[in-house]
Amino acid sequence: MIKQKTIGDISLLGGHPALDFVNTVDSRGERWGPEFLNSYSDLVTWARRLDVIDEEEQRVLLLLATKSPFDAQKELIHALELRETLHRIFKIEVDNEPVSATDLELLNEVASRALTRRILVNVGDTIEWRQSPADHLAAIATRVGWLAADILTSRQNRRPIRACEGRNCGWLFLDHSRNGNRRWCSDKTCGSHARVRKFRTGRSE
Repeated sequence: MIKQKTIGDISLLGGHPALDFVNTVDSRGERWGPEFLNSYSDLVTWARRLDVIDEEEQRVLLLLATKSPFDAQKELIHALELRETLHRIFKIEVDNEPVSATDLELLNEVASRALTRRILVNVGDTIEWRQSPADHLAAIATRVGWLAADILTSRQNRRPIRACEGRNCGWLFLDHSRNGNRRWCSDKTCGSHARVRKFRTGRSE
């Protein structure tokens, strides 16, 4: 029996937390799903894996979700809405098309909230921006929105975003390949499957 993948063990192949957030759907290809963010607890687990929150913030958020399950479910729905918005925005970069005003407005709202949660702190002999503690249920989505805005506005100084060409995949990733022509989220999975299909197709002709 094949073990069903969960948010705690899915691959992290995006090369950036915002891309890995978008990749919390198993497939965006010919079929959609399954979904990995099925509860607020799943969202917290994902955020901890990517160091979007620390252990203490994880504990606080899970406690808040236990005390207010309705509000936690509402924030999960908002996070999923943000995720799909980010997928459309990132995919538009892949396809080299303009971003819709509606999607950009939603991201602006989230990123603006994130900005109000940032504080200046002393770190050694320097001053740095830090997020204030994640003590509210919208904290994860807020931080992801800021991370997404950061990667989008740094396009000229980073590697391009690609979409995996594997059948039933469509995951997004930063292309760190030497020649800039990476086609698969993972050469061991989608790349290998594509080569097997190509070999079988060639033999059947």
